[in-house]
Amino acid sequence: MPIGGFSTTRPDLPRPLGAESITTPSLWRLGSIPVRTAQRPSRRVHVIGLCGATDEETQALADRPISARATWQWPGTYAVLEEVEHGLVLHTDPAAALPLYAVAWQGIWAWSTSARYLAALADACLDIKRLACAILAPSVPVLSSGRTYFSGVEQLPPGSRIELPATGGRYTCSTTWCPDPLNGPPPHLRLRDALTSAVRLRADTDPALSSDLSGGLDSTTVAVLASRAAPDPVNAVTIHPHGVLDGADLRYARLTAAASHGRLRHHRLPLGDEHRPYTRITDVPVTDEPAPSTLTQARLLAQFSWMRREFGTGTHLTGDGGDSILFQPPAHLADLLRHHRYTRAAREALGWARLRHTAVAPLLRSAAIMTTTTRERALAALTTELTSRAKQNRGDARWFFTLPVPAWADPSAVRLLTEAAEDYAAVPDPLPGLDASVRILVDEIREVARTAVADAELADACGIELHNPFLDASVVDAVLRTPLGQRPPLYAYKPVLTKAFADVLPTELTGRITKGAFEADHYGGLRAALPALLATGGMNLASLGLIDVKGFRDQMLQAAAGVPVPLAHIEQALAADAWSHAITRAPEPMWVTPVPGKVE
Repeated sequence: MPIGGFSTTRPDLPRPLGAESITTPSLWRLGSIPVRTAQRPSRRVHVIGLCGATDEETQALADRPISARATWQWPGTYAVLEEVEHGLVLHTDPAAALPLYAVAWQGIWAWSTSARYLAALADACLDIKRLACAILAPSVPVLSSGRTYFSGVEQLPPGSRIELPATGGRYTCSTTWCPDPLNGPPPHLRLRDALTSAVRLRADTDPALSSDLSGGLDSTTVAVLASRAAPDPVNAVTIHPHGVLDGADLRYARLTAAASHGRLRHHRLPLGDEHRPYTRITDVPVTDEPAPSTLTQARLLAQFSWMRREFGTGTHLTGDGGDSILFQPPAHLADLLRHHRYTRAAREALGWARLRHTAVAPLLRSAAIMTTTTRERALAALTTELTSRAKQNRGDARWFFTLPVPAWADPSAVRLLTEAAEDYAAVPDPLPGLDASVRILVDEIREVARTAVADAELADACGIELHNPFLDASVVDAVLRTPLGQRPPLYAYKPVLTKAFADVLPTELTGRITKGAFEADHYGGLRAALPALLATGGMNLASLGLIDVKGFRDQMLQAAAGVPVPLAHIEQALAADAWSHAITRAPEPMWVTPVPGKVE
């Protein structure tokens, strides 16, 4: 549930129906998101969200200027707010796992953790350009940087210090977080310390928490760490198809539970055909933006409801985000070449080419070209790449990975997409000077972390708080600051994670180099749900002038028939269509102005 406020402390400010006022009339909260306040006679500082700072450390925030490190030096997902005479200063989470939004309203600024609530306050309509970016360029999230799905509602820059003036003038922003390389402890020790602290914070907050145990490295590591931090055994859940008990993921989950000496209570949750991907996607609860799990919402909500019913889960941990921070993009080869690490670049290119069954020469050639291509030049070329129908991106090294715009895109949507590319290319990079691979990872992690909040909203609808410790800013910072010479090989499967936790994970698991794939489930789900999708899929996007619904449904038919068409655009469009359906049918959040002297 959201929290928010205004850039001034006027007594007549509205707040959402049911929200409580916190310490000042301008700060409100729905639900139980943590808020801690440090106060001195002329200064008040708030820490919102889950934060591992002690009470003494929190109070110290009011005693001196806020350190640039304040939003990533402790575990958790949180932001820091300062009330000042001329307005409000927000220090945002570098990873965007707790995104903050703002909108100009009646001569002042309103801010919140929910863009949808701000949209209701300002009577904002859907941002069609943002929707066009989501469905036509899902692999280039930077195109919608700073935009939300509501016109006029902005996402405040992550990892920044933002001053919202009380007068409602344009806010000022300065970047406070930049993951420059940092010498010190080896990368695996930095990861171990940060991730262990992130999981321990959750266990201390809710000792009865539960965890995913999918059999993969990420969720297994989180589950094992939780079992070592919680006072009682942790409920660990493995989802599997009904009647299938011999899959590799289930086998590794059993091995982990057996090696936990009773610290993990292993629960298997069999799911049937009614939980396939694409099932009843228009029933998805309303969220701030299309949730990553929209197409699998039947399975996800079944899991949450079952956990809540069977063992009263209030807090649940996942390994989401691990893939984003633990893998190296192919641009790592360009970084090696740029820093004259030619032998290592050749060796890693060969390993990557063997892994991907591709030629090594084109890979090295693309890395060499990338060393002479700035991010700004790559941005300028995006418009041409996005609108090209030619096959692109064979896994080579480049700044942005684009997919050809699908034939069912309406010409007006394509124009909006090119406008977004031109808009973003005109904005100076807030993180200049980083190695290309690190800069690319920052964009990817922030996209994953922000959209994960929508999945947390789905969990909240079932009474569960969903947490992704890998996306804590302290963990992201620990990984991204690794110097070039200590970064893992491009072709290796999460070697930093396995080295960091070799003593707590089963030996069989640390040797695993693959994870179960779900493409067959998605194609099967598409075929099963095809009648419903052909009847209603794409209608909302078509009404907004974004897609040609006949062409869209023709491509769905091809995919269901087994024709090799990319699912990325189809899935993004269906998720956005289901979300827009949920938005239009759900009542808008109501805002009320408190009556003076009335106890609410």
